[in-house]
Amino acid sequence: MVCSAVPLSKPSMHFDAKSIMASWLTVWSFYFVWITEFISICSGNIGRRPPEGRESELSVISVPLEHSFELDDSIQFKKRGTLQWYPSGDSYITVSQKQLTEEERHKLSTVANLDGLYRIRIPRKVEADGTVSGYVTSFVRACSMVESHLSDVITVNTDVSGNIIGISIVTIPGSCSGAEIEDVDLELYNTTVHLLQPVQAAVPETAFFIERMEQEQAQKGKNPQEQKSFFAKYWHLILGGAVFLMVSNSVKVPREPGPQN
Repeated sequence: MVCSAVPLSKPSMHFDAKSIMASWLTVWSFYFVWITEFISICSGNIGRRPPEGRESELSVISVPLEHSFELDDSIQFKKRGTLQWYPSGDSYITVSQKQLTEEERHKLSTVANLDGLYRIRIPRKVEADGTVSGYVTSFVRACSMVESHLSDVITVNTDVSGNIIGISIVTIPGSCSGAEIEDVDLELYNTTVHLLQPVQAAVPETAFFIERMEQEQAQKGKNPQEQKSFFAKYWHLILGGAVFLMVSNSVKVPREPGPQN
């Protein structure tokens, strides 16, 4: 029995262009999805409220909003709601209010018929122990408050340091036409609140201006010719013009001989 050695053939390596392209597309698709998810997770807090720790650092400002409308023109303020905002330079402000009771709606309608006033106020500053240092006040006619169905716009003004310096109230509409309004239409407030803070004006670039002036002075020191006055620069032209005028005036035009008798 004769045994012959059969040579082992190497496995053939055959690459298909379509399969390679499909594999690359699969890998890149997975990579693109992963990158997209990573970016969305990292930017998930954009446009949202700051975390609780950040809110505590901003120390929200909360002041009570009070109102008064009495039949005998006396002033007795009672709590209407609460205003809140953050002292971060943002003009975002919120208001939370409770609805009027049946007794308050009837009294407001009566004050409106008597052409009384509707007043509001907030404290200038509330200390840590709860004490209040002064108030800012505003008012409108009670009839406009009733005919607007409790639709008002309240604006709080602060200074650069964030201290409250004023408050205003207007109703929409702001006039009184004598329309009859049912008490049931005076249950809920429709209030818009604004916070107006001063905007810092553009600061003049004094340092840049002084530096530029110093550079100009140094340049003039290097070129003393530029420091000459107008007459020093153009004296020859001025002198030539003066001589020309003198010569022109000294020349006499000969007269034509007239007829002799």
